Amino acid sequence: MNTDQRPDLRSGGESKLILKSETEKIIGLAFEVINEIGHGLNEKIYENSLVVLFEQSAIAVDQQKSFPVRFRGVQVGEFIPDLIVFSSVIVDAKVIDRITDHERGQMLNYLRIAKLRVGLIINFKHARLEWERIVL
Repeated sequence: MNTDQRPDLRSGGESKLILKSETEKIIGLAFEVINEIGHGLNEKIYENSLVVLFEQSAIAVDQQKSFPVRFRGVQVGEFIPDLIVFSSVIVDAKVIDRITDHERGQMLNYLRIAKLRVGLIINFKHARLEWERIVL
């Protein structure tokens, strides 16, 4: 791709991102969590803390909602994402060394199964919050 065709995120191109304000709000609340309780704890603590903040902020959140996984028309299992926020963003709370292609690939599969477009992988392992926005 020619660099002239790439959106310039510094000059307003970011306004074209889908669910931009929603993901910014989620990331902002994740910063509140890590600033209050610290880093490196169990993933479930961060997931539950995010739920508390979403509920206090009157943000729609589904925790551990189940989605069937089908193979050739037969249900072969289920996928249960940590959180679905704003009924449109999958949030996966992690405590891992770093976000890798493995987590990115998982999120793409999660988005396909849930029939959603945007996911956030949020890593609470280190003092500096790490996140990635994944779009299907």
